[in-house]
Amino acid sequence: MHDLIKYFDIAFDAPDGIKKLREIILSLAMQGKLVPQNPSEGTASDLLKEIEKEKKKLIKEGKIKPPKPLPPIKPEEIPHEIPDTWQWVRLGEVGVYNYGSTVCPENILPDSWVLDLEDIEKDTSKIVNRFKYRERMSKSNKNSFYKGDLLYGKLRPYLNKVIVADDDGYCTTEIVSIFLFSNISRFFFLNCFKAAYFKLYIDNKMYGVKMPRLGTDDANLSLHPLPPLAEQHRIVKKIESLMALCDALEELKKSAAVKLQSSGNAAIEMLLSSGDEEDFNRNWTFIRDNFEELFSTPENIKSLKKAILQLAVMGKLVPQNPSEGTASNLLKEIEKEKKKLIKEGKIKPPKPLPPIKPEQIPHKIPNTWQWVRLGEVASKVTDGDHKTPPRLEEGYRLLSAKNVRDGYLNFENCDLISEIYYLKSRERCLPEYGDLLIVSVGGTIGRSSLVPEDSKFALVRSVALIKPLFLNSKFLKNIMDSEILQSQIHLKKRGGAQPCLYLSEIERFYCPLPPLAEQHRIVKKIESLMTVCEALEESIQTKTKTQTTLLQCIR
Repeated sequence: MHDLIKYFDIAFDAPDGIKKLREIILSLAMQGKLVPQNPSEGTASDLLKEIEKEKKKLIKEGKIKPPKPLPPIKPEEIPHEIPDTWQWVRLGEVGVYNYGSTVCPENILPDSWVLDLEDIEKDTSKIVNRFKYRERMSKSNKNSFYKGDLLYGKLRPYLNKVIVADDDGYCTTEIVSIFLFSNISRFFFLNCFKAAYFKLYIDNKMYGVKMPRLGTDDANLSLHPLPPLAEQHRIVKKIESLMALCDALEELKKSAAVKLQSSGNAAIEMLLSSGDEEDFNRNWTFIRDNFEELFSTPENIKSLKKAILQLAVMGKLVPQNPSEGTASNLLKEIEKEKKKLIKEGKIKPPKPLPPIKPEQIPHKIPNTWQWVRLGEVASKVTDGDHKTPPRLEEGYRLLSAKNVRDGYLNFENCDLISEIYYLKSRERCLPEYGDLLIVSVGGTIGRSSLVPEDSKFALVRSVALIKPLFLNSKFLKNIMDSEILQSQIHLKKRGGAQPCLYLSEIERFYCPLPPLAEQHRIVKKIESLMTVCEALEESIQTKTKTQTTLLQCIR
């Protein structure tokens, strides 16, 4: 027998470990590996003889109809090995599928129990709602069921909704009642219906497109392992005790996750409130040295990365250096360059941008920095072609929102266009090395990437382009990923199912601007901190992968 307890620690730490452990418990139970066999309890063969007697008696009394003959079980149908005292049986041998009768609503008494699929909690087999017919009147027919029947949701979304009825009642026709003969543990078969071997069988036998379901003939032909009755009861008892441990472990994990989240948030808050570089280094060292304890989930690490970007835009990531000048000096250089480009006919004169109001400013920045609109620090803010050019099997690449990933461009499944349309598109919008692309239409709005070297492509309307002037492009990308820009994107996007950002809104987005030399230092610092985060993240992923592999090895 398996000593499963030693795997509970692994299950606690592994992603979906407890869910996997529950599956393993059922799998071992169905293989006869959860409790020892006892020869004094007889065999499944003896049990089947008693079932056959009961079946004949019930047929004679008119309580059940004579069943259709079932084909013998072929060796290739058998899902796995079972103990010698067990036997594989078809459901039709040990029960009657769809036992209840169809009842018109006018024949249902007001105080009768009426069960719907939504009343059963998936996976747990708990009844979460219990209504009488007078509380849930219906015009549709119902199926009757009796106390002790196995009730099973036969549609794909509800396959794990299975209970043993604790009273007589009526249910939706999408729930089927199964009568099991008296020498069968209802709760043993409830677990059979949740086990992996049966789910696999259903996957192969479901029919229908919109709402796939299990047919009566296929249900009756399904194979199930049958132990002696006394062993069935012992297996059920063992499953219940192990599942109770899983429940307790799940609660403990939830509690630990809340505490961990709280500790991680406190550490991030400490980092964000760093007063100077020395303070920041001390707080960062604490996080780095306790990383696995504070940030053991992808969500926590994501929060830390966001905090690093937040510190960057607050001017707290690197110290300021007066010799590097000011943002005011930088803006004068940008303005000078813009006038030159306008004079040369390379860009059009920009529309005036509104001043940034004091109430818009979310936080303090160093004295050498300045709040600016994106349109002030870009030579151009534009987007791709608004007219859809014909697609070809060969040609020039045309990028859309689907090709802009978080921090990189994916050229796979790229649309292709002719040279004429390609050149025409690039007259309006010419992506060049260091430009920032941002998704401006659709579900991934706000996602951005820099244009890499030696990239030639055209853009469609769903991607906007920002050409920075005297800015570190990577700094602009970090600004775009920060909370200050993402919150403005969320606030300014228009539309519902297909949201969009207008170019005029992108130009008006405001952000902090440091001197150029400081931008370079900030980018370098962000990259070094993100490298540490990613290395530690990889180490956690390796650990969890090992734990998952260990659980998968249990047979």
